[in-house]
Formats: sequence, structure tokens, C-alpha cells
Amino acid sequence: MKLTVKEEEIMTIFWEHGEMFIRDVLSFIPEPKPSYNTVATQIKFLEDKGFLTRKPIANTFLYVPAITEKEYSGQTIGNVVAQYYNNSYASVVSQFVEEEKMDLDELKALIAEIENRRK
Repeated sequence: MKLTVKEEEIMTIFWEHGEMFIRDVLSFIPEPKPSYNTVATQIKFLEDKGFLTRKPIANTFLYVPAITEKEYSGQTIGNVVAQYYNNSYASVVSQFVEEEKMDLDELKALIAEIENRRK
């Protein structure tokens, strides 16, 4: 599932700082800060999408990331490869090479890394 820009900003705060209350999240948002209710609504959307879970503590909730940034990045890349490259990661690498976004040394290093992981 894809995050909006605002949702990704909030998730980045969770990924950097771990579990938090809404007021804690608000303290990490730069000025001009949105209202508490706006942040609470975004957090509710993130919970509904499965990115956050909550633990009741006294009369409030502690929110916990349910997915890591690495997991989200991997899913996002996988979706792009599926949608635009017919599930072919080789096509992605080929395009990077063709557009000179990846040089031969980087490609060789990538191949070496793959070979080392298979050993």
C-alpha cells in the first residue's frame, strides 16, 4: 500500500524514533506545525492502512510502527518493477545502464555482491 507525502513524513518520524504518543510525533514536525487533530487523523489513516498499531496506555494510545522503512521501500520498489518493468529487475538495471545512471564498475560490484550472497 502506498503512503501519501504527509503519511510518509509521519512514518519517517516513527521509523527514526520508534513508538510514540501523538503529542511526541507533533514535537518532531517542523514549523508551521499542523494541529493535534490533523496529526491524529493522519495517524488513524496509518493505523487503518496497517502501518501502525496502537497500545492502550491509561487514557491514551502508544503508536508503534508495524512495518519497517526497509520493508516499505522494498514493497514500493517491487510495485514499480511490477507496474513498469513487467516484474523484471534485469530490465530496471538495464535501463539504469542505458541512461548512464549506473556505470560498469557499479554493475560489476552488484554482480559480485550477488555472487557472494549465493555462497
